[in-house]
Amino acid sequence: MQPAPSFQVIDGQLIGARQVPSANYNQRPEHTEIQLLVVHNISLPPSQFGGEYIEQFFQNQLDWSLHPYFQSIEGMQVSTHLLILRTGEVLQFVNFNDRAWHAGRSSYLAKKECNDYSIGVELEGSDDLPFEEIQYTVLAQVTAVLQTHYRKILQHLAGHSDIAPNRKTDPGPFFNWVKFRTLLQQLKANK
Repeated sequence: MQPAPSFQVIDGQLIGARQVPSANYNQRPEHTEIQLLVVHNISLPPSQFGGEYIEQFFQNQLDWSLHPYFQSIEGMQVSTHLLILRTGEVLQFVNFNDRAWHAGRSSYLAKKECNDYSIGVELEGSDDLPFEEIQYTVLAQVTAVLQTHYRKILQHLAGHSDIAPNRKTDPGPFFNWVKFRTLLQQLKANK
């Protein structure tokens, strides 16, 4: 496993990530603690990678006329805290202290509205293609840092499909939870 980049959380910001502010967020409810990390996948257009479409989408700057699929999501205002590209680069769109709009109607362990108390991490990917090895490595590194800073997420990692099972399928069948959790445990064991 390659050495971990120098990720750290300071004032809700992931140092080591490229900061790309999104307007699609609001305040978390008062006295809410971060208790969950939600893994997603996204590609725009579906199953096509590279380019800046995802970044533009989260910043409300996507030209809806560039692809027929974009017209089906026209006007949607969504965001995530983090995006891990297929290259392993990490982008932060929303400060962890704020509520990103990534989960929609959702529930985890009978507690509704996961956006209120979760951190959303999108992987550039799709339900029908494998993820890159570097994405697993970086996801494990980022998760380890987040778990150190937000202790309540130590045991609470979920997919979007777990918290919104009738609406969502991501991160999908090609996301290898065992590989991710193994890498995460190896990182913690080597500390």
